[in-house]
Amino acid sequence: MIRASVRLCNPTRSLPRSLTLAQRNGARQLGSQAAPSAQPSYSDVDEVEYADMDWDDLGFSLKPAGYMYATKCTQGGAFEKGEICPYGDLRINPAAGVLNYGQGIYEGTKAQRREDGRVLLFRPDQNAMRMRIGAERMCMPSPSVDQFVDAVKQTAQANKPWVPPPGKGSLYIRPLLMGSGPILGLGAAPEYTFVVYASPVGNYFKEGSAPLNLYVEEEFHRAARGGGGGVKSITNYAPVLKPLIRAKTRGFSDVLYLDSVEKKYIEEVSSCNIFVAKGDVIFTPAAKGTILEGITRKSIIEIARLSNYKVEERSVAAEELFDADEVFCSGTAVGVASVGSITYKDRRIEYKIAANSICRELNRTLVGIQKGFIEDKLGWTVEID
Repeated sequence: MIRASVRLCNPTRSLPRSLTLAQRNGARQLGSQAAPSAQPSYSDVDEVEYADMDWDDLGFSLKPAGYMYATKCTQGGAFEKGEICPYGDLRINPAAGVLNYGQGIYEGTKAQRREDGRVLLFRPDQNAMRMRIGAERMCMPSPSVDQFVDAVKQTAQANKPWVPPPGKGSLYIRPLLMGSGPILGLGAAPEYTFVVYASPVGNYFKEGSAPLNLYVEEEFHRAARGGGGGVKSITNYAPVLKPLIRAKTRGFSDVLYLDSVEKKYIEEVSSCNIFVAKGDVIFTPAAKGTILEGITRKSIIEIARLSNYKVEERSVAAEELFDADEVFCSGTAVGVASVGSITYKDRRIEYKIAANSICRELNRTLVGIQKGFIEDKLGWTVEID
């Protein structure tokens, strides 16, 4: 018997009609918690059920979809069969490893709605494999690739009404793995919880699709060699808040960080990877443990090479930004975003955003595959029944 330190689910809200009776009954048996907000109403649009939301004003803020997936395991054990249950608070021990020692990692992926109403996921197996690598670095057990993908699929299926209409946004899906068991001395937690929740979202940056305005940070560093910079750990994000807030108060979209050793090579932006283009050559910082190996980054590299661009993964000196033709960022949340200017050493570098830019070409292909406009010959998308 596993000793529960986290009460997983709230059975007080009704489960979606798409769930089986067994899933409904299993979800209600997971636990109880104070009831969240009332179940949203639905409207039939082109025979597709949609939650009652303002789809034209999403932005990138939390608007919880109705349901989440949850499971747990003990250290050294395997994760139990997870269940779909209504979205709600987790009840957690104050001595939990995640709260005291930051033992937690997460992923991010999206579900997109096609014009015909069908819903597609994008490369969830890649997120699963990255979580397993990150979990090993953080001394945590992790779900198998199959269980991870199944959890994401179940979450997307349960939350179909919250997948925005075509062209209105996407359903952002957040798998979260954390040390939920109590521990006082520094060490791995005795119990772990794996949760997948979701929220409909629009553009990540307040500028929308407008070019980004980046600031090269020279005082603070995001990661150091030998650390956990290459892991999507929760501990990597709070330290970037101070430089990010400072940059935004100065009118910048985000911060571009330099390496912590020589302080002259660009690494990544707070929430996304970066690419630099010169002619038909695209170069991006190599993933050597200090930057996150983004799923969108990997996809863009593969699409670019298939489009006959030369892609170099290497150290990119900040000075190279002055001679670049264009710069763009990539990430699950941000998509593929063009950069209009970068400020480095008090000098502002501006880039012209042409209609036929490399960024826009690669983005059209990526989005086309993700949304079903372009035939997926690479096997990257997974359709939700």
